[in-house]
Amino acid sequence: MKRTSVLGGLFGLALLVAIAPMAEAQQVPASREQISLSFASVVKQAAPAVVNIYTRKTVRTRALPPIFNDPLFRQFFGNRMPQGVPQQRVENSLGSGVIIQANGIVVTNNHVIEGADEITVVLQDRREFEAELIGSDERTDLAVLRLKDSPTGLPTLQLGNMETLEVGDLVLAIGNPFGVGQTVTSGIVSALGRHTGGNSFNAFIQTDAAINPGNSGGALVTLDGKLAGINSSIYTRDGGYMGIGFAIPADMVRTVVDGLLNGGKVVRPWIGVTGQGVGRDIAASLGFDRPGGVLINGIAKGSPAETAGLRIGDVVTAVDGADLADPADLRYRLATRPIGESVTLSVLRKGGAVSLRMPLEAAPDRPDRAETEIKGRTPLTGIKVANLNPALSEELERAYVPDTVIVTAVRRDGYAANLGIEPGDVIREINGKPVRSVQEVTDLLQRTPSRWLISIQRGDRVLNIQVG
Repeated sequence: MKRTSVLGGLFGLALLVAIAPMAEAQQVPASREQISLSFASVVKQAAPAVVNIYTRKTVRTRALPPIFNDPLFRQFFGNRMPQGVPQQRVENSLGSGVIIQANGIVVTNNHVIEGADEITVVLQDRREFEAELIGSDERTDLAVLRLKDSPTGLPTLQLGNMETLEVGDLVLAIGNPFGVGQTVTSGIVSALGRHTGGNSFNAFIQTDAAINPGNSGGALVTLDGKLAGINSSIYTRDGGYMGIGFAIPADMVRTVVDGLLNGGKVVRPWIGVTGQGVGRDIAASLGFDRPGGVLINGIAKGSPAETAGLRIGDVVTAVDGADLADPADLRYRLATRPIGESVTLSVLRKGGAVSLRMPLEAAPDRPDRAETEIKGRTPLTGIKVANLNPALSEELERAYVPDTVIVTAVRRDGYAANLGIEPGDVIREINGKPVRSVQEVTDLLQRTPSRWLISIQRGDRVLNIQVG
């Protein structure tokens, strides 16, 4: 059934009610067509491409006697708690997926298959196939599978065009909620461009189509039978459906799938800026009529942003004509574009409008990370440190700051772990000497003073650790 026929019929019903006298507002439908509208043809077209996914993984743990759960024992042993008796158990989980290529390529959520030892995909016609993981992208919660020994010519869903999706559009959610089997629910697009705290790139489609545990990785389908997005999460207080579900947009799905199929990993554009959202107060101070956009407060030397002519104090209001509400919008717009292309930035600069053309490039992996594990008798023994460069800052999801030494790993039984040092900490000073590189850290640690003072930055806080 065509999208226009469904919407047209619903519009006709609304118009009929609107123009009827109040006394006749509850009359029965006037024609057979008005009561025979159905989504069945869309479901028949789309549902065969939606699959059920079952996973098994072995979880290995170490059981300790109950006495070691006592806080007194934990305080005494600290990070050197006994390891306990090795144990293992098998965990099963379920989810959904979508066939996007007829040769058996399936896209699903990363959290559906994460850590799985075995992945089984069940088609709508009950055929079962073992699947292998091609690749996953934790930051967008997407994964791509390939069915083993699958026939060709499998049913597929075509990725839709997000530019045509609007709030109020009717959509169908297809998946395997609670493992009961393939289920179809209907609703509308409640909102677009929703950003959640746990995801730095996606601008989710929000829908009121019923989505429950097991729907993850399933399809959100438009009435023309296209894939609008991959159902990913819900807002809930008790674990069940509450009318708010989120789907990863087809644009992001397309970008991640292309990266995983063609290079094994997703490489996102890096432009080399830091910025903040333009709220009401900043908008008023800048003379804007409304909040919105991204105020640029930092530009990396040699970055695409610098090449394009962006300046500190500029406000980026749109990318290729798409308005930006905040920095999350900017990240999403750039993350869905391929490396090597260029985008047009709409910029407000000192009250005037400027248009800048900016190239999209991969974050350079320089200067050399020089990742090093600290050994010997030092306060930092048991950690790994690296020079922060643009590529590493993208991997760690943090702003790039030159001349920064960052902790990338902490060994549990190392001396530094006992001091409370954590991955992501930045080493600023050692005994009053500023630190700008891994080489400077290792040189300073070779000394043997009677007392150590280590200055660590963690977020907005600076921690001073004294030893000796």
